[in-house]
Amino acid sequence: MAEEKDPTSTIPLSQATEDPEDPIKSPPPEPNSSTRKACCYFLQSWVSKKFMTGCVVLFPVAVTFFVTWWFIQFVDGFFSPLYEQLGIDIFGLGFVTSLVFVFLVGVFVSSWLGATVFWIGEWIIKRMPFVRHLYSASKQISSAVSPDQNTTAFKEVAIIRHPRVGEYAFGFITSSVTLQTDEGDEELCSVFVPTNHLYIGDVLLVNANDVIRPNMSIREGIEIIVSGGMTMPQRISHVARVARQSERIPLNRIK
Repeated sequence: MAEEKDPTSTIPLSQATEDPEDPIKSPPPEPNSSTRKACCYFLQSWVSKKFMTGCVVLFPVAVTFFVTWWFIQFVDGFFSPLYEQLGIDIFGLGFVTSLVFVFLVGVFVSSWLGATVFWIGEWIIKRMPFVRHLYSASKQISSAVSPDQNTTAFKEVAIIRHPRVGEYAFGFITSSVTLQTDEGDEELCSVFVPTNHLYIGDVLLVNANDVIRPNMSIREGIEIIVSGGMTMPQRISHVARVARQSERIPLNRIK
C-alpha cells in the first residue's frame, strides 16, 4: 500500500518563506503612478514659480500706485475744503491748485522781497527750541537736491575707503578744510557718509588725495543711498579733481 504524502512537504522552501513586504520580491509599482507623481510635482513647481513672478512684478506697481494715490489725496486735501465751501466739487482741482501754489511760492521766494520775507520766517523758526533742529536737518536735505546750489548743499559725490582697507563707502563732500600743523598745511575734505538713508550719518575728514570723485551727479548719489544700492551703475569712472578756493575753511593752527 503506497504511503500518503504530506501536502505541505511538496511546497518549495522559497515559497514557504516568501515575505510579501520584501521590496525585492514585491511586485513592481505601476508605471502610471510614478508618472502621475512627476506630473503633479512639475505642475506644483510651475504654478508656484509663476505666482511668485507675478508677485514680484505687481508689488512695485501696487506700491507706486498706492503712494501716488495717497499723495494726490493728501495734496488735494489742502484746497478741497475751500472749493467745497464755494460749492465746487471737482476731483483733482485741489491737487492742481496746490501745484500752482508751490510754483508761485518758488517764483516769489526767488525775488528780493520773497527772499527777505523767507529770511524773517526762517529767523523766527530757528529761535524755537525743538523745531529748529528738525528744520535745519530738513533744509540740509532739500538743499542737496535744490537746483539753486549754495554753500550748505552737497558739493560732490565721493567714494572713500571706510571703515577698513579694501572697503569703500559712498558719501557727499560738504566742504574743504585746510588743516594747519607744524609739519605743514594739509587739505582735507569734509565727507558726510549716511548711515541711515540721508538723515543720520558720520562726518569724516579725509585727505583730498584719498577721495575718489565718481562721475555722477548729486541726485544719482542720493538715489543710490536711498535705494540701498539697487540703482548702482555697473561701471563707475573717476573724474579729475577741481580745486575750489572759495570752499576751503582754514582751521586754527594745532600745536
